[in-house]
Amino acid sequence: MAYPLPSTPIFSPSSSTFISQEEFNLFHKIDRQLYTILTINIGRDPIEALQIMAFWLWLERAGFHNTVYRMLKLPLNFINDLAKEAVAALACIASDHPPPSSDDHSNNIPLTQNFMTKEISLQILYANRTAAVEAVAKIQNEVCFRAMTDIMITAINQRQLTAVAAVGTPLPPQPPSFHIAIDSRDWVPPDERSIFVTFSKGYPVNEREVREFFTVNYGDCIEMFQMQEVEPNQQALFARIVFWSAATIDHVLQGQPKMKHTINGKHIWARKFIPKPPLAPSLPLLRRRSI
Repeated sequence: MAYPLPSTPIFSPSSSTFISQEEFNLFHKIDRQLYTILTINIGRDPIEALQIMAFWLWLERAGFHNTVYRMLKLPLNFINDLAKEAVAALACIASDHPPPSSDDHSNNIPLTQNFMTKEISLQILYANRTAAVEAVAKIQNEVCFRAMTDIMITAINQRQLTAVAAVGTPLPPQPPSFHIAIDSRDWVPPDERSIFVTFSKGYPVNEREVREFFTVNYGDCIEMFQMQEVEPNQQALFARIVFWSAATIDHVLQGQPKMKHTINGKHIWARKFIPKPPLAPSLPLLRRRSI
């Protein structure tokens, strides 16, 4: 038996109206507060917490009203328990195998069921998994990444500092991006650690957005960033990114020669950087000696 969830439009920023980052953050103020609780106060993994937030926001837009607002009033341990059930729910909708049946009227996400004002279970979510996966991914990419990236970076840095402090290893001097250099790695030429990214004309992407996208998805990976130099009123259409490790390229391209990614609803294309071959040195013309 199918259990259709209520269908409501998912919020998507209008492409015809410019919304500043400050306005966007203000609109998602309570979402940012709950994400801060998950990552900073509770200490959950920042990437996983982003997916949890996207799942909860999807439920809210699917008819489970005021989910985030009501969660903010809960004690931390209860929020954490709800987050654990959200992880189970995310695994369920991503699976090809249905969850165990609950003929005995028990619920496999009981805390979530008790908290919500409507019936919800893994069986209901699984029956709607196709729409759920698509909608959660859309919210994560278009809302959560943009509204919570600054908090995420803070949380990632905090976890790195905590991990280093736990083993008692002093931090080496850090550049502004807080990259911990790995001195033991074999040196690889920058050209072999670089990708070339292009942007769609009419959908401008700035350096900060690109840096945040790669930091959120691949950690502190950027050694150098070179955006196309343009006039102030013109759009940059490409950039070259040098990673600290060549292995990052494999993660970005996922085995493809060219890979599309989405940054705040705008598409970018990434491929391995191929440097232009050096020009052959011009040889002086040899004049035939007169006899």
